[in-house]
Amino acid sequence: MQASGPGSSCNGRDATEAEAARLLARLNSDPTPEDEAELCAWVEADPRHAVAFARAEAAWEAAERLKSAAAEVNLPPMAEIASEEQQRRLSRNIMMAAAIAVILFIVAAIVTVWTFNGVDRYETRIGDISHITLADGSILHLNSGSEAEVRFTDLGRKVRILKGEAAFDVARDPERPFEVEARSALVRALGAAFNVRLRPSLIEVTVTKGAVYVRCGEHKADRVPAGVGVVLQPRSFALTRLDSRIISQRTAWRRQMVELNDETIEQAANEFNRYRAAPILIGDSRVSSLRLSGRFRTNDSRRFLSVLQQSLPIRAIDGEDGSVMLLYRDAVPVADGRRL
Repeated sequence: MQASGPGSSCNGRDATEAEAARLLARLNSDPTPEDEAELCAWVEADPRHAVAFARAEAAWEAAERLKSAAAEVNLPPMAEIASEEQQRRLSRNIMMAAAIAVILFIVAAIVTVWTFNGVDRYETRIGDISHITLADGSILHLNSGSEAEVRFTDLGRKVRILKGEAAFDVARDPERPFEVEARSALVRALGAAFNVRLRPSLIEVTVTKGAVYVRCGEHKADRVPAGVGVVLQPRSFALTRLDSRIISQRTAWRRQMVELNDETIEQAANEFNRYRAAPILIGDSRVSSLRLSGRFRTNDSRRFLSVLQQSLPIRAIDGEDGSVMLLYRDAVPVADGRRL
């Protein structure tokens, strides 16, 4: 497990924000198509890049609004309203006022950056699962290879899931809703327990206690009670009643378990790959559709592979890099002419 607070990775964060500022400056100074392509690639490479670029844009827009406001002030010629001596004194006063304004602007920018950076970031390495008690007494559970940002203020409690999967046991606080952002989805609760998983093409929400509000784009559900799951996609929003078996399967990772209920071998391999540094690969399409049920420890994929080979026509070949290739076990000839 690796958990980090607001003081961790400061150098990396500073470098990311500096790069965001550099790219934004290029974008606002007659950019070439290559500049725009570089910016898009950099923003899409890491969720933290997108956050840093958004902050840089906010600061840039604030500065532009300040310049626009100054440009809109129209005064008559100075000679018509003041003597030469008055003009000199006024010029000195204007310079002092400008200096003060610049200082105040810098202070405001520093305060803004400090506010945005008042975020606790937590992450887990591949194979680790973390359970974190937050400042309000809520508990954040992070699955393997996951990352989340937490920011609490007097007005609200916000969590952003950057990757992977997280579950929440939310401490009730009617004055401060607990909001979880996951891509374009928002889950809000006053006191509840729920699970959010980011899959490649969808977001999966499972409510296990209380009720939550869910929104994704134009779709929303004001009350999703315990025992209901929500599948969120860019253009669809589906609520499903879940039985206890499915809920247990979806939350088994919190007990460091993988539960398979007649899953295909492809689905099972993908689940175990969440906890492995080197993947389990399928080298024969006939293997993919075979099915298996069982309960396994998340850190014991070897037992899973052993059960596969004992119960199904599958053989596992170990790679030099720690990966495993699953092949269909055909009958093969041996020295005395018999077949296995």
